[in-house]
Amino acid sequence: MKPIDVTIIGGGMITNDLILPSIYHLQRTGVVGSVNVCALNSPPLRALAENAEILEAFPGATFTAYPSLDAPQEENFPDLYREVLSRQKPRQIVVVAMPDQLHYRVVKEALERDQHVLCVKPLVLHYAEAEELRDLAYEKGLFVGVEYHKRFDRRSLIARRGYRLGRFGEFVMGEAKMIEPYLYRSSNFQNWFTVDKTDPFVYVGCHYVDLVYFITGLKPVELSVAGVKGRFPNGNEGYMWANGRVIYENGAILSVTDGLGYPDAGAGSNEQCLTMFCEGEGKSGMIKHNDQFRGVSHSYLDSIGVGGSHFNYINPDFYRLVPWEGDGFKPVGYGFESIAATVRTAHGIESDLVGMSERDSLEKRRAAIRDADERGIIATPANSYINELVVEAARLSITSDGRRVRIVYGESPHVEKVD
Repeated sequence: MKPIDVTIIGGGMITNDLILPSIYHLQRTGVVGSVNVCALNSPPLRALAENAEILEAFPGATFTAYPSLDAPQEENFPDLYREVLSRQKPRQIVVVAMPDQLHYRVVKEALERDQHVLCVKPLVLHYAEAEELRDLAYEKGLFVGVEYHKRFDRRSLIARRGYRLGRFGEFVMGEAKMIEPYLYRSSNFQNWFTVDKTDPFVYVGCHYVDLVYFITGLKPVELSVAGVKGRFPNGNEGYMWANGRVIYENGAILSVTDGLGYPDAGAGSNEQCLTMFCEGEGKSGMIKHNDQFRGVSHSYLDSIGVGGSHFNYINPDFYRLVPWEGDGFKPVGYGFESIAATVRTAHGIESDLVGMSERDSLEKRRAAIRDADERGIIATPANSYINELVVEAARLSITSDGRRVRIVYGESPHVEKVD
């Protein structure tokens, strides 16, 4: 099985913290071949290449940097990714790890260059764009996975199976939280996380909206999102907090609170949780996930927590580097498993095509896409399209001071303000 080459577009936080280590492990286990990383400029690429934890975990692993590591740090290359993709062999895989508002054009470029795609969530900000990308990918027989990694959390998979077996009853009321660290305000977020581009509900709240749909199969039909604005250190205005009220097709209600404000001195790296109450015959059921605290806490001699605290709640289930039987360390957790699932799917598709005609190859690839769509574990444009409708509705609502927005399904799904 010939390895599949990987090009990562975007060299920021998620590439550093999750994507590159995951790709490196897939490389040393024979799934991935060469690794390229393309960024706007050279500083984040140098930071990746010099990351001590990554170097220790993956001795000898390297990537080809675009632009080169010695390019002037003040020089930007906004269109370099197009040149990089033009050089890549057909039907390899491109990982899109850019700010939300750039996903559409980069994913489309990758598909037009005949590349499979893994995109960080949300896929795009408008349903029509998701539909276009879905159709383009299917026409070309290219796999697109969206990195909604909470689908791969064992807790979520257990809840999905139990709900579908009727063990909880019918979801009627719930709440979710995803509060990211305050220190995000001093990161590159301040350059793109602005009121005209995105907000906390779209950026992280979408995880829990997707998760409730993943568990229950219930579609959101209406929502309203209100935000609280603030200033980043560079003066740009952004929504620092957001609260969404999502109504589902059965009348169920989910409240979602998000923000860039978990205390840097706090014990956890963030605060995130989901509670779902369900109605049964003469009794009720409940699904409750306290995701920021999973029964593990450490107190260090040095302040090495996310915000510099000594005492930390540890989530061992999302992503950690741990000892293994090979050299260095390996990534474990549902964050890694989510990335690996899409990469392995693309790799598996290509490995099954040896000796086939182009016509048979295309039909085989399309069949694999339909299978992944129907299984609904990996988020794809076809099985997670409700997220693009929710994101589009959320942006319409929060920029209209929390006005209610309806999601209309049928032959032409769309969103519209409620009079």
